[in-house]
Amino acid sequence: MATLVLTALGSAIGGPVGGAVGGVLGQAIDRRVLAPSRRRAGARLSDLKVQGSSYGTPLPRVFGTMRVAGCVIWATELAETRSVTRGGKGRPGVEGFRYAASFAVALSARPIVGIGRVWADGQLLRGAAGDWKLPVTMRLYHGDEAQTADPLIAALEPQAPAYRGTAYAVFEHLSLEAFGNRLPSLSFEVIGDAAAPTVGAVAAALGGAAVTGAGPDATLPGYATGAESVAGALELLATIAGGWWVPAGGAVRLADAPGAPVAIADDAAIAERRQPIETVPQRVRLACYDPARDYQIGVQQATRPGGGWREDAQELPAALDAGQARGLAQAVLRRAERARVTRHVTLDATMIGVAPGDAVRCPGETAPWRVTRVEVDGQGVTLSLAALGGAAGVLPADAGRVRAAPDRAAAATVLVAAELPPLDEARGETMRLAVLANGAAPGWRGAALLTSDDDGATWQEAGGTAAPAVVGRLAAPVAAGTAWLVDRAATLEVELAHDALTLLSIDDAALDRGGNLALLDEELLQFRDAEQIAPRRWRLSTLLRGRRGSAAPAHGADARFALVERGCVATIALPHAQPGDTIRLLASGAGDPQPVTVTVALGGRSLAPPAPVRLRAVRDREGLDVRWVRRSRLGWRWRDDGDAPLGEESERYRVTIGTGTAARIVESDTPALTVPAALLPAGAMSVAVRQLGTLAASAATTSLIEGDGR
Repeated sequence: MATLVLTALGSAIGGPVGGAVGGVLGQAIDRRVLAPSRRRAGARLSDLKVQGSSYGTPLPRVFGTMRVAGCVIWATELAETRSVTRGGKGRPGVEGFRYAASFAVALSARPIVGIGRVWADGQLLRGAAGDWKLPVTMRLYHGDEAQTADPLIAALEPQAPAYRGTAYAVFEHLSLEAFGNRLPSLSFEVIGDAAAPTVGAVAAALGGAAVTGAGPDATLPGYATGAESVAGALELLATIAGGWWVPAGGAVRLADAPGAPVAIADDAAIAERRQPIETVPQRVRLACYDPARDYQIGVQQATRPGGGWREDAQELPAALDAGQARGLAQAVLRRAERARVTRHVTLDATMIGVAPGDAVRCPGETAPWRVTRVEVDGQGVTLSLAALGGAAGVLPADAGRVRAAPDRAAAATVLVAAELPPLDEARGETMRLAVLANGAAPGWRGAALLTSDDDGATWQEAGGTAAPAVVGRLAAPVAAGTAWLVDRAATLEVELAHDALTLLSIDDAALDRGGNLALLDEELLQFRDAEQIAPRRWRLSTLLRGRRGSAAPAHGADARFALVERGCVATIALPHAQPGDTIRLLASGAGDPQPVTVTVALGGRSLAPPAPVRLRAVRDREGLDVRWVRRSRLGWRWRDDGDAPLGEESERYRVTIGTGTAARIVESDTPALTVPAALLPAGAMSVAVRQLGTLAASAATTSLIEGDGR
């Protein structure tokens, strides 16, 4: 009887193929669903985690809320944007490329209510509040039968399908810069139903006309069919509910509680068979998706005392928290222990109405047994009986260490930009702008950059920001410093952009290697000691001012501050700029209601050598003797084996004696100059020295000379 009923079920699920498919399906359910199961196999959990694009890939049917990767069902070629920055003075230009992609991802083979979070390469792209962490244009289609073709697909495909009955998302011109210029691996928190469905409702939706009845009312937070068959999915649902399949007319019904038991006569012949305990798994390991772990796979297990060595590993494409999963693992193990005891009862023909799934009570016992098989022959009715299993409870369990992707609202951009000398010991060939940025809160995810050299009339793309930098502002004014001494008396108080940012103290060796280099307005400085004195506020001491040839002026409160670290500096080449130009920089990120702009006045620091130092001008009756010490754009580490490298094609200086129309300009190729008295003006005069670099002249170092030397 059982085989005939389940063959009908197979025909209902398998359609017109009928006999072959139906018979196989019926036998599979007869063997695996109605009979006690020793081991179950269903969808691999990875089926829902890995995004695919292969033709014929089965689409999941999502119930409740689940995280699925989906399948790419349509995509355009990568859109390439080419930018060329022209070089100057015969140097070649710099060519760059940016890429974007448009594509569609199928999420569920049944209608859905919506989506929650979206992950890209494991990081949140869309938060629980529906906020995008990066600029994204996405359209969601819920899978109803009235949906129309997406306008982008329709514009590019002559006969664009509407994919009715399939929920999918379309991404339009998604920038790939944040993903290494490749399509990211996306996964979606898909909301298939407004509320958690019952196991019975899911079984009815999967089985169609072959499954009848409301079924168990235990709820499933989330469930998704993968690549398993319908029979495999129904089997898994029976496992979760702790139930069994019973015939109901031309269909079957999932039951988890027996009906009124039928009493067996006292004189009935009962044969009991008890399998050895070693046939029962000693440990059951159950893997499922844990919502508390961002739907990462969680594993819970149950063990029993006694002998044995078998381990039963099961994978359920369901969302269960750690307590539910452990309770289910314990219930599966207990059912296996009970299933090792079976009975066969031979009765007369009056019991022919008993069917698989019914409950019977043996003489002298109160606990009912479940009928798993009925055989009718000329001598009567033989019932195969199995002990009833208990329902799964919730047990205390540890979900393990959770490393969930942080869901922070996109923060507004805090931008620091300045023209800096080379930081990589390489001689620059064009003027360059250094950009350091972070957010006003920890949720900042970068920003696109644009520059303008005509006061905002036109803008040019300039790439994007680098890794988040430690940025802030000066909290209290600081006096001017000197570049020649370690300042152990003065301190800086800075307020960082948000309280997740920190500064660290270093030792003298790290300080000598250039550690803790920071930008304060246009001054580069170093600090050895960092002490937090309040939320977001730090006191910096043991200072080295005026690093890499920068000046060390006084700074007022609110001066821009940024820690200059490798990987946190975005460099923008400005090949057409000249010293004295003004550049406007614009940053636009997902958390910026309006773009953030700063204005930078270019002085040529990225191209010119630093100004000479230790200028000495001595005037006597013979004339004027001027001497100075040159500096270089390169070689800032102190070395004992020689002078700093020149850093220019040749060594040249321009010395200006006097001012205005009476000024005399003399050039020299050594850091010294002697001017005869006859060529000097009478009275006090000024002397200014500039080094003439390959691409720009340094700032001037000046000295005032009193009298005429007589």
